[in-house]
Amino acid sequence: MATANPLPLRTVTEGLNVRTVDDLKKMLQLLSIQARPTRKAELVDTIAGYLLGSGLKSLWQDLDQLQQAAVAEAVYLTGGCHQGEQFRAKYGALPEWRDRSSMYSYKQPAAKLDLFFYPTGTYTAPNLLPEDLRLKLKAFVPEPRALTLPSAEQPPQTFRVEHRYFDYQERQSVATAEDVAVVCCPTEQVAQQDLLAVLRLIHLGKVSVSDKTLMPSKATLNTIAPLLQGGDYYSEADEPDNNYHDPIGTIKPFAWVMLVQGGGLASLDGKKLQLTKAGQKAMGAAPAKTIQTIWKKWLKTTFLDELRRVESIKGQTGKAKRSLTAVSGRRAQIVEALGQCPVGEWVTYDDLKRHMIASGQTFEVSRNPENLYISEPGYGYLYEAGGSWNILQDAYMKCFLFEYAATLGLLDVAYITPYDAPRGDFDSFWGADDLSFLSRYDGLLAFQLNPLGAFCMGLSDTYTAAPITTESTLRVLPNLDIVMAGAPLNLADHLMMDTFTRKTADAVWKLDREVALKAAEAGHSLQEFYDFLTQASAEALPQTVEQFFADCRSRSQSLQDQGMARLIECADATLAALIAHDSRTKKYCQLAGERHLVVLLDDETRFRNGLRKLGYSLPMSKG
Repeated sequence: MATANPLPLRTVTEGLNVRTVDDLKKMLQLLSIQARPTRKAELVDTIAGYLLGSGLKSLWQDLDQLQQAAVAEAVYLTGGCHQGEQFRAKYGALPEWRDRSSMYSYKQPAAKLDLFFYPTGTYTAPNLLPEDLRLKLKAFVPEPRALTLPSAEQPPQTFRVEHRYFDYQERQSVATAEDVAVVCCPTEQVAQQDLLAVLRLIHLGKVSVSDKTLMPSKATLNTIAPLLQGGDYYSEADEPDNNYHDPIGTIKPFAWVMLVQGGGLASLDGKKLQLTKAGQKAMGAAPAKTIQTIWKKWLKTTFLDELRRVESIKGQTGKAKRSLTAVSGRRAQIVEALGQCPVGEWVTYDDLKRHMIASGQTFEVSRNPENLYISEPGYGYLYEAGGSWNILQDAYMKCFLFEYAATLGLLDVAYITPYDAPRGDFDSFWGADDLSFLSRYDGLLAFQLNPLGAFCMGLSDTYTAAPITTESTLRVLPNLDIVMAGAPLNLADHLMMDTFTRKTADAVWKLDREVALKAAEAGHSLQEFYDFLTQASAEALPQTVEQFFADCRSRSQSLQDQGMARLIECADATLAALIAHDSRTKKYCQLAGERHLVVLLDDETRFRNGLRKLGYSLPMSKG
C-alpha cells in the first residue's frame, strides 16, 4: 500500500485542540476515568493523558476487528492516514465509525475511532493518527495482514445475471436471475497466427484506413475478421434479434490494424497500409518476438487513446481532450499491476481493480471529468466521476486489457456478452437508461497472464512457442500437388496457400518454384509454410517436396542485397586497377570490368577521402 506524505499532526494534543468542547465531553465519556472537567484545556489534558498512558491498550482491545485493522493500517502502512477507499478495497468494508441511533449529529455519541483519528481543521475529516499515538500503539498493535491478489486455477464457468422489469398486468417490479455460460478464450497461440495473417493481408494491399484517424474502414474490418483464428470475441449470434440494442461491434480486427501501425510494422500509403521494412522482416521472424516489440512500442504510442473506443462517453474530441491524461502513464500503471499477477493463474477483473485501489496503484483518465458526458451535452456530465476509481478507469482499463493485451496474446480471457454484464455505477448518470451497455468490453470477467504475456512484460527472459496446429487435412503428393482431403481451409490458410502456391483447381494447388521464390523475396517465410504443410498433411511430406523446399531455401538465400552503390568509370584500365589495389581505396571499392569501379553508398565518403590522398578527385553526381 502506498505511504502517505508526512502529516502535520504530530501530537494527540494538537488533534484534541481542533475538537469542540461538546466533542471532547462526548469523547471523555468513552474513557474509564472519574474526572469530569468542563473547561477545554482541562478536557484536552485529561484525554491526552489517558491516551498516552496505560489506558490506550484497553481502548484498542475494545475495538472490533475492522476498527483494529484501520488503526493497524494507519500505524504501519499509510503514515497515520486512514484512507477509506484503499481500506474498503482491501477489507471489503469500512470500519464502523458513527453511531446510527440518531439522525442528528449533535445528538450522536463519540465514536471509538474518534479517540484515535483526528482532523487537522474545523472542516476536515477526522482521519489522521497523531505521531505520538502511533509510537505508543506500535508497542502492542500487530502489523496488518499483507495485501494479496486472489487467483484461481480455473476461470469462472458461469455468471449469475439478474434482470428486472415491470409487470404492467400485476403492476409490480419483477426480478429474475439466470446463470449464463462464461466464454474462455486462450489467445497465446491464436495471436501469433493472427499476426502473420494480418501482415499478409496488408502486404496484398487489402487494408484501408482513414488518413486522419488511421482507423480501419468497415470493409477492412469485415475482411480481417474471417482471417482470424476463431474469429472475433463476439459474433452475430451474440447480438440480440431486435433493433433496440446497441451493436457490440468489432474488437480483434480493429485492434490488429492499430497494433501493427503502433508497432511500426505498417504505415499509410495513400488510403491503404503498406508494410514497412520492419513489417516485411516480421513475416519471416518468430511471431512471439514481433509481438513483444509491438507491445513495448504500443505502451508508448500516442496516436490512439483507448478511451476513444468507448463511444458512449462523449466530448473526448472537444473541450475535454485538453484535460485527458497521457495514455503512456495510464498504460504503465496497468502493466505494473499486471506484473503482480501470477503467471498461469486466473484473476478476476474486479479483484485486480480492488488490488490496484488497495495498493494505491490507481491512475487518472481525466483531470476534469465534468467535461465528459453520456448521451447529450448539457445532460449526463461525469462531474461525479472523480476519486481514485470510477467509470472512466473501468472503461479505459477493460478496453486496454480486452482489446489490446488479449488480442496480442498476452492474456487469456473469460467473458460474457456486454448485454449480460452488471451495469455498475454508470447506470446512475442521465441518459444511461438508453444504453445497452457502457462499452463493448463490459463483459470481461477474468484473465490469465500466459507465458507469452510474461515474456513480453519482461517477467521471463525466454519463451518457447507451442507448435502450431491446424484442423485442416491436406494431401501433399510427390508430383508437388496439394489436394484438400479433409475439413475446408479457413480464410487465413487460403491466404497462405495463395501466397506460396499456384491454384490449379477448386481444391488443388501446385508447388511452384517461381511463386515460392516470389513470396520469399517479398518477405514471407518459407519455413512457416513448410511447418504449415507438415502440420496439415496426414502423412509425412514426400521426398520430392522436401527437396523442393530445400532447393527454394538455398536459392532464396544465395543472393544478398548489400545496398545502393555508385558505378564509377575511370579514364583507362590502368587507373581503375591502381585505385582498386591502393591501400587507401581498395577497402571501399571493387572492379567491375576493366574501367569501372563499384562503391557502396555507405562507403562513398571514405572512398573520396582515400581518392584525394591518392591524388585524384571524383566530381559530385548531378543526380
